[in-house]
Amino acid sequence: MTKLETMLNDQMRNRCRSWLSDFVLRHSFVIRHSCFVIFLALGVGTALAEKRPITEKDLFDFVWIGDPQISPDGSRVAFVRVAVNEKKEGYNTSIWSVPVAGGEAPHQLTKGDHDSTPRWSSDGKFLLFLRAIEKEGKPESAQLAILPTSGGDSFVFTDLPKGAGNPVWAPDGKTIAFTSETNAEDLAKQEKKKREEKPGSPTPATAEHESDIRVITRAVYRQDNEGYADPKHPTHIWIVTAPHSAEEKVKPRQLTTGRFDEDSAIWSKDGSQIYFTSSRIDEPYYELPRTDLYSIARAGGNPVKITTIDLNTQFGPDSGALSLNPDGKQVAFVASTTQPINSYTEPNLWVLDLLPNAKPRNLTANLDLDVGGFLIADSGPPRARGRNAPIWTPDGKSLIEVYAKEGKANVALFDAATGSVKDLTSGNQGVMSFRATPDGSKLIYIVSTPTRINDLFVLDRATPGASPKQLTHINDELFAKLNLTEPEEIWYDSFDGKHIQAWLQKPPDFDAHKKYPLILNIHGGPHTAYGYIFDHEFQWMAAKGYVVLYPNPRGSTSYGEEFANIIQYHYPGDDYKDLMASVDDAIKRGYINDKKLGVTGGSGGGLLTNWVVGQTSRFAVAVAQRDIASWEDWWYSGDFTLFQPNWFKAPPFEEADDYRARSPISYINNVKTPMMFILGETDYRTPPSAGGEQMFRALKFRKIPTVMVRFPNESHELSRSGQPWHRVERLQHIVGWFDHWLMGVPKPEYDVAPHEEVPHKRATIRGN
Repeated sequence: MTKLETMLNDQMRNRCRSWLSDFVLRHSFVIRHSCFVIFLALGVGTALAEKRPITEKDLFDFVWIGDPQISPDGSRVAFVRVAVNEKKEGYNTSIWSVPVAGGEAPHQLTKGDHDSTPRWSSDGKFLLFLRAIEKEGKPESAQLAILPTSGGDSFVFTDLPKGAGNPVWAPDGKTIAFTSETNAEDLAKQEKKKREEKPGSPTPATAEHESDIRVITRAVYRQDNEGYADPKHPTHIWIVTAPHSAEEKVKPRQLTTGRFDEDSAIWSKDGSQIYFTSSRIDEPYYELPRTDLYSIARAGGNPVKITTIDLNTQFGPDSGALSLNPDGKQVAFVASTTQPINSYTEPNLWVLDLLPNAKPRNLTANLDLDVGGFLIADSGPPRARGRNAPIWTPDGKSLIEVYAKEGKANVALFDAATGSVKDLTSGNQGVMSFRATPDGSKLIYIVSTPTRINDLFVLDRATPGASPKQLTHINDELFAKLNLTEPEEIWYDSFDGKHIQAWLQKPPDFDAHKKYPLILNIHGGPHTAYGYIFDHEFQWMAAKGYVVLYPNPRGSTSYGEEFANIIQYHYPGDDYKDLMASVDDAIKRGYINDKKLGVTGGSGGGLLTNWVVGQTSRFAVAVAQRDIASWEDWWYSGDFTLFQPNWFKAPPFEEADDYRARSPISYINNVKTPMMFILGETDYRTPPSAGGEQMFRALKFRKIPTVMVRFPNESHELSRSGQPWHRVERLQHIVGWFDHWLMGVPKPEYDVAPHEEVPHKRATIRGN
């Protein structure tokens, strides 16, 4: 606070006291209320004066909420609290609880550093969860654990070599289904090791050698952020009896076998069998996506194939999750059609009768909405997000699901017969997770906004016109200190009349009479969308004095299928024109310095950043993150295949000209813009060798200022779930590069060599 502000506040307080002493005997009621207002105003003014700009290191104090789960009696919500660990090199996850009625601060239920996936038993007496124990500084595979809700300590009750995941209680609360990659060989080795470790056991003469080489036989052999595929360890379904105490020893039993993965396990209504999905094709990338639905008896035996679902159930983080209706005769899920083969096909809400050879029914075929849609930012839970599934109302007549529209994600009620939609939540926000009480009367959901990372809300559906109630204030203490601002939403017309949505994040002390440097920030995907959710990067860039422009050009989701799919076989292309039109629109507003323009983006946004600087020289600086430079090289090295004609009509060895015409590296001779490349060294989605490495080497040859910043052990998820220190350093380098070229800030770390005085010419003495 300045001296002037302090003096004015002191004067106001003194005048208030004097006024009160004269007024007190005559107007006691007015005094009580007026004084409260005056002092409240003083407090607010002081608080505003004391607020500070957000910094890159505030990320260390962020707290995220993931995977909310409502108790069977509807009274409490268990959720995962995610926070940066003490060393700032990873994240701690623990399970907390808050009453649905509100009025209490959340309290911690589990004490582990890596606890996640809370699941209530049907009677509410036990809370099942996953716990990973750290060994030598790294968490081992997670195991099943239980917390008695009546009191007592939690305990771990499985010890599988490859751990356990995706636990699901049987309806009777006596058995748990889960998945594991453990196989018979793993169990045999584990038993052998236990025998050798027993006191008095002979020490083995030599340790058994385990080969670390990989014999690759499949085109898709590794996945970003997951690592190399291991065909010897498919994911199978297991079951185990639920123990009531740590002393009760139970033994898990493998229920399914074979060489294929299984997913989305749910129990039948009577608990006699388990439904699950599997794609039992050795090399599915040569065919259009499809999923088979199976059932298997609780007692074991061979799985029974119910039907083949000729849909893409894998699009989006929640697609394909099954939800059983109340009478146990149907399942609902989110999926996309596979024909025609589009660059993007909107996901829809489907229902399927649990009968042999039944065909799914599309509830939302006539709704041009992104069902299950999500918005992209750097602020989602970096761990333990949890998975959404459609929620049936108790009468089985409706389904609750989220959808995205024009940069917002809200929850709606879909009629299970007609697909008609009714909004349950609304507003400029992104709903990240949603659950409902067993009787369907209350909706619990996590909300993110441009000035809120995430918080739990409850909506009482049984009370008409009820407003949502906030249950948590997880980041309020930190955010009360920060001067955060809402972005300005803008719409503009592109070259062909397409109406494009974008946002401008301005500095907290924005003055429309000044001129600001602009950063154009391009999202990846390309089929995703920016929107009304918190983005640390945008807020920090604005706090550093930049206006941040982030548009949703054609190809973005939440504007209908045609708008997103229009870039098929034309990416990058007209989307670039949309981006330039957004810059023109921002400049017309009068407060942008058109000589100080920067551009950045990650993934598909990194590709477009490379494309932009090859098409125009209007940008003074660029940062391409986890980018693509050559479509040909990416086709051969990315972690997923384009064996179907989604983006290109044929492979590069048949249609090389098209790949090269749409590759930024083909226009490298046009680039005059100083460029930085942000790369993760274990990025399998956009391998550095197909992107930034090529651009960097070519620009070095051409003597264009360029820097490559490489992050060890980081995947394509660096900005969203990477190591906290790396996430902070990433922000520092991006803004540091912009500061250097747009603000004139010296950055010697980006120079090839220190700046030194040119040495004087020395006299040459020639000998005779």
